[in-house]
Formats: sequence, structure tokens, C-alpha cells
Amino acid sequence: MEYINEGLNKFNKDIVGKKIAIIGLGISNKPLINYLNNLKAKITVFDNRTQEKIDKDIWEDINKYHIKHYLGNDYLKNLVGFDYIFRSPSCRPDLPEIEEEVKRGAVLTSEIEMVLKLTPSKTIGITGSDGKTTTTSLVYEILRRKYKCFLGGNIGTPLFTKISEMRPEDIVVLELSSFQLMNMKLSTDYAIITNISPNNLNVHKDYKEYINSKANIFQNQDENGVLVVNYDNDITKNLGKQAKGRVVYFSRKEKIPNGVIFDEDIIKICDNDLRRHVINRKDIKIRGLHNIENICAAVAVTKDLVTPEEQKKAIEQFTGVEHRLEFVREINDVKWYNDSIASSPNRTIAGLNSYDERIVLIAGGRDKQLDYDPIATPIIEHVDTLIVMGETAEKIKNAVIRELKRQNKTLDIIKVANVEEAVKKAKEKAKPKQIVLFSPASTSFDMFKNFEERGKKFKEEVNKL
Repeated sequence: MEYINEGLNKFNKDIVGKKIAIIGLGISNKPLINYLNNLKAKITVFDNRTQEKIDKDIWEDINKYHIKHYLGNDYLKNLVGFDYIFRSPSCRPDLPEIEEEVKRGAVLTSEIEMVLKLTPSKTIGITGSDGKTTTTSLVYEILRRKYKCFLGGNIGTPLFTKISEMRPEDIVVLELSSFQLMNMKLSTDYAIITNISPNNLNVHKDYKEYINSKANIFQNQDENGVLVVNYDNDITKNLGKQAKGRVVYFSRKEKIPNGVIFDEDIIKICDNDLRRHVINRKDIKIRGLHNIENICAAVAVTKDLVTPEEQKKAIEQFTGVEHRLEFVREINDVKWYNDSIASSPNRTIAGLNSYDERIVLIAGGRDKQLDYDPIATPIIEHVDTLIVMGETAEKIKNAVIRELKRQNKTLDIIKVANVEEAVKKAKEKAKPKQIVLFSPASTSFDMFKNFEERGKKFKEEVNKL
């Protein structure tokens, strides 16, 4: 008998004629606008940007459907009289205008929360400060050979319009940011927290709020839920104690009796005395111990859904994700790598630790109010030339200089204006057998729309050489 999604059908009927506010005209809201408009909902859109900074395709839809819109400063002053508010991840849920409208009876939700509410499929959510996208991509690659899978959240296709295609036997794999999880009232069936360290503190009120947002990925699970957490990270290890369902730990450093470990260069699934080998490090294409952790997390969450042999086959074939320690080209015996995803010091430290070669490092970007002192020692250990740019250039430079003085060492540090200048300077400084690593340790928003645009610019400049 053909499956009928009663919940989705009810939503589609109920939404006809309802007043819908969509806050934030990002990529995930374009299909949402089309979908709700086709259901005859009364849509109004809000964005704090001016029209010229909004994607032209979305703007064409707004004009085509004659949708009322409010932009720029005070864009929320007309947020009154709505039945539903769909917020984008970049919009805090506790803005006064939103809170007032919710008090008046509006339902505050998001594209991703409605997916969780209406999908009949199993859901796997992945969050963490670092490694989200690689882990999410790995989980998807491991499962898609056996199940029909949908990939979404921060990556893949916005899934709201795909709900009608989902069936109970399918699996939805979601990368979820702290912004998406901030006021989430639902949790995924399976949840991974890769690790937690200070990040995005320019948006979150404090570190506690950031941690609590991450924890929402499992807080609403019941006793059937599964939470996968990093045993080597104190915060995630302690979060595991709060779970109502089953907790599976993974560890790169400890030989825990139950869970997934990295031991003698082999990733193993442990069940007390039983050890099942999944894959040897020599058969893994992606570099870095941080990626060993990401693979352990992916193995832990999929171990009850596929066999170790199926896991091994997918991991062996996985070559990584664009902008994550991505090999660009080799010039005069110098290898160039794009790690534009590295928007925090921890990400860049992981990148530095992935190579045995000496490094010319290009770093710097928008300041997220993070501490750059921890990055100084790894830079001194791995880097021969440091090239800095952007808002955080001085913070990174000064942190390294302070550590150099403590160690009584010197390092070539150069400040440049942009990526183009950084690439030219790196070519000038790099020696044979070295690598050039573009790993900003900062967000892209001082010069670019996102880390993808930043990474593409870096590759474009490298390919011009």
C-alpha cells in the first residue's frame, strides 16, 4: 500500500491562507517561499540587508509572487499579526520583535525544524565545533549504498520541499549548526556531537549559550534515542550523562570498552571483549588525526545500520569535502592546500597537525571574539612563514610574537591586504618540499559572503600562478 504522510497533508491544508513571516532571505528559504506560495499562504519576508545584497534569484521570486517585504534597519518593526514565523539560522530567536509576536500567538519555527516534525524517516543530526561537514558527508556516504538518504541542514539541498518523497524506511542526514539548534524543540533520532570548543561567540551571548544550543540536538530525544559523543572532549563527555537514550562514545586516545576507538592505527568497534576492525589508517585517504575522530564518529552512529565491511568500503572511497584540507595543485615541488572551512583557531591547529612538511601559512579574516593565544605554539612548531590578513591579522600576529619572545625564537611574519596578495607572497616564500596552507582561523565575512566563496577565490589565485 502506498505510504501517505498524514502530518504533511494536514500541514499543507492548515497553511492555506495563513500569514507567514519568513525572516532571512538565505539559500534555504528560496524553496520554502516557492512551496508556501503554491499552498496559497500569505507570505511577508524580512531581511536586515538591503536589496542589492540579496540573491537575485530570490528577489525575482519576491517580485514574481508580489510578496510584501521589509528590508534594512528596523526590518522587524512590522512583524505583527502572523500565524507562523520561519527564521533563518542567522536570525536570533530572542529578538524583542520576535518574542513579542510569539507572545501574541505566532508559532516560531524554521525550515529544518519543520523537516524534523514532518518527516516519517529516521533522522541523524551532526553538530560540533569542528568536523561537522566531514562527519555528515561520511555518514551519508556510508548509508546511501543501502538506504535512500536525504542530505541537508547546513549542506546539501534544503529539504523542506523533499518531505513528500521521504518514507519510513529512509534516512535523513543533517548537519546542524548552533544557530539552527538555538531554540529547537525537536531532536534527531540519532545525534552526534563531534566536539565542543569556543566558537561563534560574536553571535552567541556567551559560551554557555553556545554549549546549550549544541545540546539541543539530543535534549528532546526519548529512551529510544542514540547520542554519539567524543570521549576525549570533556564537555561532550559530560553531556553524554544527560542523555535519556543510549550513549555511544568514540575515542582516539582511550581504549574504552564500549564504543569506537582508534587503536594500533586501526578504527575498531568495541563491545566489551569483542573487537570488530573497521579500517586501517593506511587505507584512509583524508589526512589528519582530527579526521580519524570524524571517521570514528561516523562509524559509531552507523554501526547498527550497516556492517563494518560496508563502512570500510565507503570510508576507503571518501576523498574529503571541498575547502577542507583540499589539495589544489603542486608548483615547483610545493603543494598548495585550501582549508577555507577553518573559521576558528582549533580548526587551523588541526590542519597544521595534519602535515609533516614545513608550512607557509595564510591566515586571518573576520574576528569572532575568539582567543588566538592557543594557535601560537602550533604555528611556531609547523610554520616557516606566516602570512596574515583581515580583521584578525593583528591578533594572530601578536599572539605569535608573544610566544616567540617566550621561546626566544624568530619567525617570518608578513601582513597583506587580500587573498590575491597572500598567494603571490606565499609563492615567493615557499621552498621545495614545503606546503602552502590556506587556513584562516577566522570567518570569511570581512571580505567574502562565506567560506566557500573565500576558498574558491584562493583556488582561483593559485591556479593563475
